[in-house]
Amino acid sequence: MIHQYEQLEKNNLEITKAFKTQKIGKLLRDSNIRKCEGFSTTHLFQLLILLVFEGKNLFRLLDSKQGKEHPQKDAFYRFLNRLTYGWRRFLFALVVQVIQSFEGLTSKSRIKVLIIDDSLFSRFRSKQVELSARVYDHVSGKMVKGFSMLTLGWSDGYSFIPLDFNMLSSANKNNRLVEIDTRIDMRTHGYKRRQDALSFLKVFT
Repeated sequence: MIHQYEQLEKNNLEITKAFKTQKIGKLLRDSNIRKCEGFSTTHLFQLLILLVFEGKNLFRLLDSKQGKEHPQKDAFYRFLNRLTYGWRRFLFALVVQVIQSFEGLTSKSRIKVLIIDDSLFSRFRSKQVELSARVYDHVSGKMVKGFSMLTLGWSDGYSFIPLDFNMLSSANKNNRLVEIDTRIDMRTHGYKRRQDALSFLKVFT
């Protein structure tokens, strides 16, 4: 347990250093991802990134001995569900910085390409996820509950960096299991992302 805690602290320090180097706090603010109450958005975002490197989920973190030191689950839910946050803008701004860093480490003659990938994102246990649908799985040849995840990425032949992504629903209304929540403000980024989940299909179907 002591070793695990020390490793957690070490990972946290490394992520803190990376956040400062890439100016993550500024990128979040520029994307309208700002604190409304309680803990800062940078702090919440850093904890979520830490979970990825630890291979843990949020509930395991909050149930651990260190859980009392962290924000409670409602703070994370408010952070992740806020419709006004410009996550697409944040991702693109971060990617530009990362690619510029890579450019200084690789030869100018190396070929760079854009890659479009369409993969299945299964959500077979979910019942109330907006725009979840029955989508075709090209591997199994069956209809599966979930989304098609369309990803645009940059690669130099060695590294792959996602530039943008979208969770696509079904173009067929009969295959959609849950529609868009009618209470959502149509002016928000969250609503526009939901519309993208349907409008992209006009191009790819």
